[in-house]
Amino acid sequence: MSAPTVRRRQLGRTLRALREGLGLKQDDVARRSGGKLNGAKISRIETAVTAATAADVALILDACGVEDEDTRAGLLRLTREGARRGWWQSYRSVLSQPYEDLISLESEAEQISTWQPIMIPGLLQTGEYARRIIAATARGEALEDRVTALVQVRLARQAVLTGHAPLTLWAIIGEGALRARTDDPRIMYDQLAHLLAAGRWPNVTIQILPLTDAPHVGLTGAYSILGYGAHASLDVVHIESLTQALYVEGRESVSAYQEAIAELRAQAMSADASAQLITEIRDQT
Repeated sequence: MSAPTVRRRQLGRTLRALREGLGLKQDDVARRSGGKLNGAKISRIETAVTAATAADVALILDACGVEDEDTRAGLLRLTREGARRGWWQSYRSVLSQPYEDLISLESEAEQISTWQPIMIPGLLQTGEYARRIIAATARGEALEDRVTALVQVRLARQAVLTGHAPLTLWAIIGEGALRARTDDPRIMYDQLAHLLAAGRWPNVTIQILPLTDAPHVGLTGAYSILGYGAHASLDVVHIESLTQALYVEGRESVSAYQEAIAELRAQAMSADASAQLITEIRDQT
């Protein structure tokens, strides 16, 4: 199963809306396709579990009676774009399916808001810091070559911040993450220096939530909100645990996380005060 890109999710939701607008069930569309599709496959296409082919989409559009050429052309374009190969697929031997999903969704996001209480966000990690984190948390056979490949993936992900159309990143980081210690103090010094540099990029905002702050909504754990601008219905929350990842969708659920991160932004130090604290901790390292 390939990772669900934003385009595939957009395609699936549009096809489902067309079908439901006509009062048709998935099995109805399957019958209208003359048996060339079945309800299970249509369901997988609508939920972006399966990458649709242009032929599949044409059959669905025919079954739904969609004749408008602009509509058909637009949906077929989404189909082709949703099936394109991503750079991360070269690393499939070391990537879990949830991680592949994250990279795919991240690569097309317009903005990301993240709350990380105990760790530097992956998009802002240096190579050596990432290596220590991955070696400590990777499950299964954490062989050196596998760890190296995962470090390469983590660093390659960071191109979303510096590419042709960089996304906007708003990172709220717990002070405890800055004060973590490694076997080599130079690693944290370099990591904090990198945070300071990234915080000066026009598309990156970094705020620190002090250890002394009162109980807050972030105590429930880390998460990231991936946003898609005009396609806000595709916004998704990513929550990662030791062995799996959870994706939260649906406007009410996503809105709850957006409200929570707005509270954290208000409670955290300003970007300037955060940079000053990062500098002080770096110089004490």
